[in-house]
Amino acid sequence: MKKQTLIVLSVLVLIFSCRAQSTDSQKTIIEVNTLTEFRNYLNQDNVHVKLQEGNYQIDSAEKIRFMEITGNNSYYDLRGARFMVDTKLFSLPDLIKSDDGNGMYCAIEISGNHVTLEGLYIETYGDTPGRQSKNKIFNIVGEDVTLKDVEIRTTGSSPWGYGYLYGLGGNDVRKMNGIRVGYPAKNVKLLGCKVHMRAMGHAIFLQGSENTLIEDCHVDGLLRTTDAMLAETSGYGFDKNFYAGKGNYIEGTIVAADGKILPGEVISLSEDGIRMYPDYNGHETKNTIVKSCTVTQMRRGICTGLATSGDKVIDCVVRDCVTTGYNVGNEDVLINCSADAKYGEAFCIPYTNAKNAQVEMTILDSRNGIANNLLAKINGTGHKVIIKTESSEFIPESMAIKLSVWEGYGNFNENATLHATNITLDNQTSTQVIKFKGSENLKVKSVGKVREATSSENVVNESNRTKR
Repeated sequence: MKKQTLIVLSVLVLIFSCRAQSTDSQKTIIEVNTLTEFRNYLNQDNVHVKLQEGNYQIDSAEKIRFMEITGNNSYYDLRGARFMVDTKLFSLPDLIKSDDGNGMYCAIEISGNHVTLEGLYIETYGDTPGRQSKNKIFNIVGEDVTLKDVEIRTTGSSPWGYGYLYGLGGNDVRKMNGIRVGYPAKNVKLLGCKVHMRAMGHAIFLQGSENTLIEDCHVDGLLRTTDAMLAETSGYGFDKNFYAGKGNYIEGTIVAADGKILPGEVISLSEDGIRMYPDYNGHETKNTIVKSCTVTQMRRGICTGLATSGDKVIDCVVRDCVTTGYNVGNEDVLINCSADAKYGEAFCIPYTNAKNAQVEMTILDSRNGIANNLLAKINGTGHKVIIKTESSEFIPESMAIKLSVWEGYGNFNENATLHATNITLDNQTSTQVIKFKGSENLKVKSVGKVREATSSENVVNESNRTKR
């Protein structure tokens, strides 16, 4: 009995001790009601800061990173706060440069570790273009950073209204991106964030980060027809006599060989919804998970294909994107994803060096689109692909699934040997499957017709090699 009593007492002492330690470790909530006060805590460790709800204007800065969060183990509660950032700040030449060798301007940089920022609504206002193209709202480079329920609205790119037709950066093009997660960032989480792109640029992109989770995030952009551009009687395109920066294929939009913008096409006014770059200064982007996200009316929806480590995309939905819904690459895995093909292919595996991707894709309603008859594009080796739809009426009869093709997005190496080899394709739709030259050792199960490309189709395919 005494032994049992001692055990009970020991357990109670341990419980109360743990509770005391937990209470001691809880941070005191610091409430502030001005940006000046808020800035005082951005370089401090182990703080819990609550900014009073309300509107706050950011119209002055000392550095090219207007607000820097460098403290560690801190939580910033910005629920109900709204930041308005003047675009003129991105054009100021005399701001203090960063010591990281990157000249980008951004509204908020988080370089501290174990930091959580929650609940902010932030937008840019004004139409002053930046000094360079690498402008963005958030730059995350710390470890174990969580951005939760943040909402972003971007403006301030130039020239606005022409998307990528005049280039992707440099010359006259000035972009305004949403969220960058870059080296040396690790274990970053973007949870429940929304990015409304009303500027040229990427909504969410990764450069050299590791183990990033992007979950329940939502991106939307705007589309514009080339007919609307050609109807202009003034503006940037009019001044250029409606000639784009290059000819033929431009990121999903076809122009004339001499660059003349053609009627009947469509562009996204922004770039990619969620995108991985292969690396940053040699530091590889790897181990990314994109889960339960949506992307609407962007250039590419979700673009993992440029990284090579193999990323996972789970339960995502992409609609009305122009270049492709999903750009898939080496060892990428797409589970229970869906997209339409109204303006560009629902997904593509375009790279000849891509191996062993796995794609499970449901085709959404692709009727009433323009300038596209390609449902899916598959190149490379060893992929396993399942294509299905809830209704055969969702896919126009003119569309096709094509293997070993230059058509559509990707394949910018004109010297590549085009091929689709050892592919396992389960096509549960009525869409026809066309095998072009270089398609070998295929295992195809298909509801739709499966056929070899004709000689003339192969000639056209080869001619597309130099029209990228």
